[in-house]
Amino acid sequence: MENSVASAGTARVVLKLGDDISTDAIYPGRYMATVLPGETPQYAFADYPEFNARLRNGQIAPGSVIAAGSNFGCGSSREQAASALKGYDLTIVAGGFGRIFLQNAVNLGLRILVCPALEAKEGDELEITADRIFNTTTGKSYSLQPLPAARRAIIEAGGLISYTRERLLKKHS
Repeated sequence: MENSVASAGTARVVLKLGDDISTDAIYPGRYMATVLPGETPQYAFADYPEFNARLRNGQIAPGSVIAAGSNFGCGSSREQAASALKGYDLTIVAGGFGRIFLQNAVNLGLRILVCPALEAKEGDELEITADRIFNTTTGKSYSLQPLPAARRAIIEAGGLISYTRERLLKKHS
């Protein structure tokens, strides 16, 4: 896909959030002793107990969407916030991202989409294409703001380590 990093297809909005969602809301600081990517997902949105339980109990399908306003992932530089979401194979659609969270998400291969005008609520079905999101529940369509090509390539490769490995293998073959 040229302008997005999400798979084309339909995805359900499983959580609707507003602006300025901090990394502490995504991955509370009291769990900072847990840093392994295989362990961080259990603490994703731990202070949202109902949503956290749905994640941990496997009630949320891979590729599901968290829809948020601007400045998603603001605050501290904790990489665990992106790692925890990546562990559930979620797609984050936001009006914008905190600078450090954005880079952590890219480095880890978390699917992120910038769509400032998106109007969606929990339960809405979204059809995501290369350059648009169509809310099939409301019938409205929204333009995506493409990430730079280099960031898209890293996310599509599954993160910076996978991207670098692929490039090194191509260079040496």
